[in-house]
Amino acid sequence: MLSFWEHTTFTHYDYIIVGAGITGLSTACAIKEKNPKASVLVLERGLLPTGASTKNAGFACVGSFSEKLSDLEQMGEDVFLKLIEDRWVGLYLLRKRLGDDHLDYQNNGGFELVLHKDTINSDKLYDMNLLLERIFDNKVFYEKPALVERFGFNKTMVKSIILNPFEGQIDTGKMMQSLITYAGILRIKILTGANVQHVEELGDKIQVEVKSDLAPSTVFYCHKIAYCTNAFTSALLPQLEINPGRGQVLCTSPIEDLPFKGVFSFDSGYYYFRNFNNRVIFGGGRNLDFGTEQTTTFEANENIISQLGFYLAEMIVPGQQYTIDHTWQGIMAFGKNKLPIVQKITERQIVGARLNGMGIALGSKIADDISKWLLE
Repeated sequence: MLSFWEHTTFTHYDYIIVGAGITGLSTACAIKEKNPKASVLVLERGLLPTGASTKNAGFACVGSFSEKLSDLEQMGEDVFLKLIEDRWVGLYLLRKRLGDDHLDYQNNGGFELVLHKDTINSDKLYDMNLLLERIFDNKVFYEKPALVERFGFNKTMVKSIILNPFEGQIDTGKMMQSLITYAGILRIKILTGANVQHVEELGDKIQVEVKSDLAPSTVFYCHKIAYCTNAFTSALLPQLEINPGRGQVLCTSPIEDLPFKGVFSFDSGYYYFRNFNNRVIFGGGRNLDFGTEQTTTFEANENIISQLGFYLAEMIVPGQQYTIDHTWQGIMAFGKNKLPIVQKITERQIVGARLNGMGIALGSKIADDISKWLLE
């Protein structure tokens, strides 16, 4: 039972945001930037953001060449360009809001490894560059086969590299800590360990029932609510087409004189790695076992971890000495296409989810769109 003081001081807000990941915190910040007098509460089920916001590899990117080819074929030109532009704008908004120093943003480029089983269609590369000039005002993709030897990759497995100079990288931990700090400066209330159980509209207010491990259910009230829970959205909005996708990630010990920097991918983006302080952070392989990895459970998939270990030892850093110091999992959200969901549920409720592994790029743009609707 809440006290009189708790009920009058802690439970009533203009806006409630469910989810304290990139999209949720960015939505809360965007509301306060536009309307400093608004009261905003963010409810997070975990002690830390639960999905992928604190667990991703830190790619500030809009996708590899092979990914873009596939997306273009599936979406058509107009939708494809809108999605790429949203990712690019999202990265700009994130950098503008927090500043590059607080993200440890580095523009070291993006590199797609072309394996010997892959083919490069020069005409499609040219056409893609022509298409993307509308957004980037410059050529985006360059084939650079000489980089294979320079970066120390196994030449019997990697035959070429496609460079994208617009791609960058961040420190994921610094990004999320900076978002939390900035939200505090804006006087946004964040409650962790707050598991939303039920949402109901009552007259001109929304009633949000929240359960925690330390207290019985507590009811909060707001005028409008946004669901920014990505892969976990189905627990509250089961009618939406959202499929979870678990990502396996490992991190090595420091490797002396690691010869590459930037963000790297191969196999249509299903594998990705980078240099972080001379450690290799390497993730992916979901395509090896889609069925098992379509889950919200944080567990290691030893078959995928083993495959990551193989590529690491044989292709990425052959002949190097290192240990695997960390492994972890992040939970992403996917759909039949790569378009995110930004959708009104009622006149007082909206959802922004299904970021398809592009939360760093898309989160701030989706948050800006949600905030505009909430403030109408």
